[in-house]
Amino acid sequence: EAVDDPAALAAAVARVGFPAVLKTRRMGYDGRGQRLLRTRDDLAPAWAALGGAALLVEAFVPFERELSILGVRGTSGECAFYPLVENHHPGGILRLSLAPAPGLGPGLQARAEALARAALEALGHEGVMAIELFQSGEALIANEIGPRVHNSGHWTIEGAATSQFENHLRAIAGRPLGPTTARGHAAMVNLIGVIPDDLDALAARSPDVHVHRYDKRPRPGRKLGHVTICAERPEALAPGLAAVWRMLGDEAGPMPAAAGERPTPTKARA
Repeated sequence: EAVDDPAALAAAVARVGFPAVLKTRRMGYDGRGQRLLRTRDDLAPAWAALGGAALLVEAFVPFERELSILGVRGTSGECAFYPLVENHHPGGILRLSLAPAPGLGPGLQARAEALARAALEALGHEGVMAIELFQSGEALIANEIGPRVHNSGHWTIEGAATSQFENHLRAIAGRPLGPTTARGHAAMVNLIGVIPDDLDALAARSPDVHVHRYDKRPRPGRKLGHVTICAERPEALAPGLAAVWRMLGDEAGPMPAAAGERPTPTKARA
């Protein structure tokens, strides 16, 4: 529900219930522009922190894990879809994507593709689109749409037959789409705030570790690059992923299990 003043916020929360999330309607990303509302005591501080912008209140959605589906649609209407990816957001910002998502079955993939196809066709979108999804049991709940190449799809550069970037160009140029099959398994780790000095040395001695730098000026919370680890089997990702995670230090927090640890819910339905 849209809210424009503290009274509207209180009324909206009374209808939505606790817990709820107060969010900015625009320019909110990577955990920014959000406040979790657990009790009425949280309303005033949350409004004070965000009240200078247009806001909305959303119900909090319990979920088991966050997934994302990357779809691409060409000028002819041809569509293709990448395997579902499992995403981990410690602190509200994407840190790790596992592709394909651990435990992925054909039914879940088919439901995600149907959602993505419906969105691509309804919007007449040409190019790549990402949809972030909450998985709750066998249900998929759309949380966010990114009508563009997406951070959770960066693994496709080394980990898929055709990268999301190539397929985006193919789509908007009217060329046939490339195959979207995964080349084994991949783990993509975002480099946030700092790039460890030893990463290049690790990549030099580990051909399945790929470092990408964005040439951005470092600052806390900023995505400066990413590392993709590739392997034929999911369990073979563990050594490279653990080595990268150790280099990130305490700032990254505990490493989620490469076999698909279920994260604590940290986001709300958008």
